[in-house]
Amino acid sequence: MLATQRLGSITGRGTSLSRVKVEAIDYGDRRVYSVGAFNRGVASWLSRLPTIWVEGEVTELRRQARWASVFFTLKDPADGACLGVSMPRGQFDGLRLDLADGDRVHVYGRPELYEAKGEFRLRALSLERFGIGEHLAALERLKQKLAAEGLFAPERKRGLPFLPRRIGLVTGNEAAAKRDVLTTITARFPAANVLVGETYVQGPRAAGAVIETLGALCREPEIDVIVVARGGGSFEDLLPFSDERLVRAIAACPVPVVTAVGHEQDTPLCDLAADARASTPSMAARLVVPDLTDLLQRLDRARGGLERGTRRTLDRERRGLERTHERLERAPRLLLERGRARLEHAAGRLRALSPHATLERGYAIVRSEGAIVRSSATVEPGRHVDVELAEGGFGARVEETR
Repeated sequence: MLATQRLGSITGRGTSLSRVKVEAIDYGDRRVYSVGAFNRGVASWLSRLPTIWVEGEVTELRRQARWASVFFTLKDPADGACLGVSMPRGQFDGLRLDLADGDRVHVYGRPELYEAKGEFRLRALSLERFGIGEHLAALERLKQKLAAEGLFAPERKRGLPFLPRRIGLVTGNEAAAKRDVLTTITARFPAANVLVGETYVQGPRAAGAVIETLGALCREPEIDVIVVARGGGSFEDLLPFSDERLVRAIAACPVPVVTAVGHEQDTPLCDLAADARASTPSMAARLVVPDLTDLLQRLDRARGGLERGTRRTLDRERRGLERTHERLERAPRLLLERGRARLEHAAGRLRALSPHATLERGYAIVRSEGAIVRSSATVEPGRHVDVELAEGGFGARVEETR
């Protein structure tokens, strides 16, 4: 005969699960619970547990736009223990944590059992980054703050001097970064003058020490550019180079600053404030000094260009002088010819206007008492006159006037 009753205990210690009615089937002296009844009882009992914080690494993050919840696994990095976690998608997206596998988090929630599949998991009510994740979140907030102030704006970045009189180098003592910078500078431009400021580049004192060394180098005469170099390291090792005080000091530095901190994939905030960022210390050295061999080749090409340009100019001027000389040689002859032509023209006009020319055309000049007779009224009959012809002349006496 079938009978129903409340499930009184599942732990064997007589603890009541809840007021949820869980039915059992009696088979003689054996009470048997269906899977659904069992899961409902356990889920009811778990719901009585308080909300708690759980720490772990995010793995197997699954989020779909059509899903109402986001699912991921919380893993204990110490022993590999795992715990499934679910969270409403709206709440998860609202936190804007941009979580990825491997991020360490603190999850606030309560245990629950998904009855349909008997899966135990933590129902998350809130999430917070922890450890490196928290540092990343803090750095992102600082990055946004400084960007809003314009410290990372491209227009405020200055160009690097082509031939700096003196180069400042902020680096660690006996650091590989220092060796790389100095070796590359020496190889590229042996005449470069480098002033090294050794300081802490790791640990809690690093940010303040780098700021102090940076300021000391700026006060030195003829410093035209400063390199801040530190080799690779862990995320925690590079944190001083994202310190707000150091970022502001680099942005306010009176001379251009080149940063070479960490590896190429590392981007501390000081890189964003610097006037130039180098992926490695060696690359920073390449940015601040030219290559002497290349410079000499460029000078040779420039010298050759100047020589060719000078020769072309001299040839052009020589040809101009030759043309001027030829013109000067021709000028006197031209002047003489023009003068002769003018004289001949004048002589021709004089000849045309000469009385002799008139006489040659058959006219004569009559004079009386030395004066030219222009009117018959000035002479009387019987007066002696002289007649001049083109060739010779004769005397005559006036017989009558008309």
